[in-house]
Amino acid sequence: MSESCEVTEVTKKKGIPAWWVTVFLFWLGWIFMYADRTILNPVMGELEKEFGLSGTQLGILNSVFYFSYALLQVPAGILGDKIGKKKVLVPGFILFGLFTAVTGWAKSWYMLLFARVVTGAGEGTYYGPQYGLSSEQIPKKYRSLGSAIINSGMAFGIALGLMTSSWLVYDQGHSWRMPFYAMAIPSVLVGVAIWLLVKEKKRNADVAGQQVKKGKFSDLLKNRNLILTYVMVFCSLFGFFVILTWLPYYLQSERGIAGGETGFISSLVAWISIPGALLFSSLSDKLGKRKPLILFLVPVAIISMLSIIWMPNMTGVIIALCVYGLVGKLAGGTGCR
Repeated sequence: MSESCEVTEVTKKKGIPAWWVTVFLFWLGWIFMYADRTILNPVMGELEKEFGLSGTQLGILNSVFYFSYALLQVPAGILGDKIGKKKVLVPGFILFGLFTAVTGWAKSWYMLLFARVVTGAGEGTYYGPQYGLSSEQIPKKYRSLGSAIINSGMAFGIALGLMTSSWLVYDQGHSWRMPFYAMAIPSVLVGVAIWLLVKEKKRNADVAGQQVKKGKFSDLLKNRNLILTYVMVFCSLFGFFVILTWLPYYLQSERGIAGGETGFISSLVAWISIPGALLFSSLSDKLGKRKPLILFLVPVAIISMLSIIWMPNMTGVIIALCVYGLVGKLAGGTGCR
C-alpha cells in the first residue's frame, strides 16, 4: 500500500503495524508534554512560600513557558521540512524532559525562569514535526482515528500532571520538586523511543524540487471567516489554559480546598473534555454546519467559566467545571475543523 509506512524488522516479526507504534508513541508524547505543563499548577503555593513569589511572578513563570513554546512552533516546522522532522522533534523532546528535571532542581527564581523558558522551547519543536510524521505514517483510511487517539493524549496528560503533582506533594509528603523529577525520566525515554521506532519517509528529490505555488501571508488576513476563527480559537484556548494554570491555586487559596484534592478536582476539566470532543465532533459532522453548534457552545462556555467564581459552594463549582470541560475548548475548536 502506497500510504503505508515503512515497517521495521521488529514490528514485522511481531505483526504490529508500524503506524500503531507511531500513534502510541506520539500519544505518549502529548501525555508527557501536557503533564509537564500542569505539574507546576497544583504546587504554585509551595513555590510562593519557598521563593517568596508574588502572584505576578507566578504568572510570569507560566507565561515565559508559553511564550518560548509559541515562538518555536513555526521555525521548528520549517527546519523539520529542511533537515528531517525527527532531527528536530527528538532533540527538542529530550531537551524538554531534561529541563523538566532542571525545574525541580532550581534553587532561585531566575533559575526557575530559565528552566521553564528552555522547557517551553523544547516542547515547541513537537507540534509541527509530529503531525507531519503521523500524516506520513498513518494509512489514509485510518488517519482520522489515528489523529484522534494521538490528540487524546493531551487530555490524559493534563489529568496525569494535575493528579500526580498534588498526590506526590500533598498526599505523600514529598517536596514540590518531586513531580518534576518523576515526569522527566519517562519524558526522556519517550523521546529516545520515538527516535528508535518511528520511521520517517525519505524525501523524494523529484517531489522536493517541484515548483509549488506559494500563497501570500496577507491572504490569511483577508478572509472574514478565517479572521473570526482566529479570534474564537484564541479566546477559547486562552480561557482553557487560564483555567488549567490557575484553577488549583484558586481552589486552595480562595475556596480552602486541601492541596491533595485540587489535582483531582482540576482534572475533571480534562476528563470530561474527552467524551465532549467525541460527542460534539460527531454532532457537528451530522449537522453538516458548524455555525449552529458554535452559537450554542460559546455562550455555554462563557457562562460555565464565570460560574466557577460565582458559585457559592463547591458543589456548584464542580458542576460548572464539568460543563466547562464538556464545551470549553470546543467552543473555538469546532469553528476551525
